Amino acid sequence: MSEQWNDLAATVRTTIDKLVASGDEAGVQVAAYLDGEPIIDAVAGVADARSGRLLTADTPIFSFSVGKGLLATVVHVLAERHQLDYDLRIADVWPEYARHGKGATTLRHALTHAAGVPALPADIRPEDFADWDRMCAIIADARPEWEPGTAHGYHAWTYGWLVGETVRRTTGRRVSDVLATEIAAPLGVPGELLFGVPDDQLDRVAHLDERNWSAALEAMAGQLPHLDRVAPPGVRPDAAIGNNRDVLGADVPAVGTVTARAAARLFAALIGEVDGVRLLPPDRLRTATAPVTTGPDWVFGQPGHTGLGYDIGGGRTARGGRRSGIWFGASGSGGSLAYGFPELGLSVAATKNRMAFSPADDPMEDLRALIQAAVTKRRGAS
Repeated sequence: MSEQWNDLAATVRTTIDKLVASGDEAGVQVAAYLDGEPIIDAVAGVADARSGRLLTADTPIFSFSVGKGLLATVVHVLAERHQLDYDLRIADVWPEYARHGKGATTLRHALTHAAGVPALPADIRPEDFADWDRMCAIIADARPEWEPGTAHGYHAWTYGWLVGETVRRTTGRRVSDVLATEIAAPLGVPGELLFGVPDDQLDRVAHLDERNWSAALEAMAGQLPHLDRVAPPGVRPDAAIGNNRDVLGADVPAVGTVTARAAARLFAALIGEVDGVRLLPPDRLRTATAPVTTGPDWVFGQPGHTGLGYDIGGGRTARGGRRSGIWFGASGSGGSLAYGFPELGLSVAATKNRMAFSPADDPMEDLRALIQAAVTKRRGAS
């Protein structure tokens, strides 16, 4: 870790220590890379509040939609190797998917949440998620909510099977295998970037608990008419499903189990080189992170901006009023996040195991903003 960032790292560590001491958080990991080098790797609290097991930097945490960033990366790595094409018609490799007028749906539509199949059956249960073939059959038989490509709406769970089965049908490889061998292994973080957690690793995973997240989801379901279509009550993204060992052990690649240091390292290797590894060349990264969707999201009703599998923002203002170009990445229910800031050469990830909704403040986003602002300020002064 570069000594010039010691003060920033100390501030981050003090902040997460206070969050844990206050009871707002149980365990927190925060990591950041700058120009391919780690500048922050901070950990505080416990992995399991029931037993007091300490959280360490290598403790994986189920981080919900942060996994969408992992899956998008799998696709782009394979596309760069000419094993996938964004404009591949999904039904060309997965014929059953053509049912109910979905034959023209492309992988690009799936990556941008424009495929029109975000909904799940109302009676779906966590045990269904452990059956890959069953979930793919449900999605193949789904009637689209809109003509693919004409609208977009967050495919909270279905994104993973839709993209993941397209990868499997095209390459003959499960997405978990590609993630492990082509991304985690070269980056030197085996066991820290996971879809399905191997049986012998399940006891390493942090235990999730709730502050007020389930209540927030219940309130949101009353306000957002399509939320329960996308995440029915039996499979809402809460601590119960995040602790379910069948779900943890299955490939459900809309979500992921990660450490902050591994997620930050992955995004660092997307925007630059990390110990000799760069996952994507600059032109591929620009393609992957160019904003595609505009207009209101079918689920949330608000404008949503996505690239090819990543959430995208442009010119976000950091603290101090400076702007730092685009950012791309993913955030997960309850507070985890992983982002890259190409123009800064910065990546930031934060994972936590106490799920919370904070309308007045978001501690992990505040930490992201703190780190981004410090780097922006120093880069602007140099």
